[in-house]
Amino acid sequence: MATNQQRREAAKRKLERQMARRAERAKRRRIVAVVATAGAVVVVAGLVIFLVTRERADPNAAPDPNQDPAAQSSSAPTPPPPDPIPTERAPMPQRPQALADPVSCEYPASQGEPASKPVTPPAAGQVSSKGTVNATIKTTAGDIPVTLDRGLAPCTVNSFVHLAKAGFYTDTSCHRLGVSGLQMLQCGDPQGTGMGGPGYTIKDENFPELKYGRGILAMAKTQAPNSGGSQFFMVFGKAELPPDYTVFGSISDAGLQVLDKVAKDGIDPASMAESMDGTGKPKTPVKFTAISVEG
Repeated sequence: MATNQQRREAAKRKLERQMARRAERAKRRRIVAVVATAGAVVVVAGLVIFLVTRERADPNAAPDPNQDPAAQSSSAPTPPPPDPIPTERAPMPQRPQALADPVSCEYPASQGEPASKPVTPPAAGQVSSKGTVNATIKTTAGDIPVTLDRGLAPCTVNSFVHLAKAGFYTDTSCHRLGVSGLQMLQCGDPQGTGMGGPGYTIKDENFPELKYGRGILAMAKTQAPNSGGSQFFMVFGKAELPPDYTVFGSISDAGLQVLDKVAKDGIDPASMAESMDGTGKPKTPVKFTAISVEG
């Protein structure tokens, strides 16, 4: 049987163990509290930084009237320096072998891409591959006369004329300007985003000898073959591109003067963040008011 002395010593040791456990638990609670407090501070600080930087980076945010205008513009992307615009026209491409006349054209529906503006596709069937068509693209920046060449791309010319006469291009704006490397103005999307089209596609009418340069009128497309629709681009300078884009006409000297002025006015910096390739909306809006077609 334990003596009183032994019982007292055992009780003392038990009490010491309990006190040690309580001290350890208290220490852990203090550590957890410190970590949680530090974490909360970091989260709050990060949130503040995110909101501040997000406000500065938002191209649609209203400018602060109390902020220095120079500081306001410094947050916008800087357009690339424009390349000199050449004065000589590029030679028009020539097919190594003339197309049969007539040719058969089809305009299948775009899968999952309805028309951005109500329009019916051109009728499928036989189309002439002979001759040219004169048209004038009337815009808010000036008239751009063009000559459409059936011998290069009869199905594309037929589609362009069809859309022009149907008023598909009226009240649409050119959405993409390139002034460095690729010098062109891209138009033909009623949405003004580069994602819209007529709800149908056109078969590529390209060939390996195609080259692009000042004065060339060509079809835009996705990376997929035979994906052209209503979008096209007008080249006013250099355009080192693979021969994947259907050339269907040329731009007159008067039209090139209009494009030169738009190019010299430059790119809207606020639109460049969306493109990520140095192109963007032109500072000078180019809106189609009508396209007149002769014949």
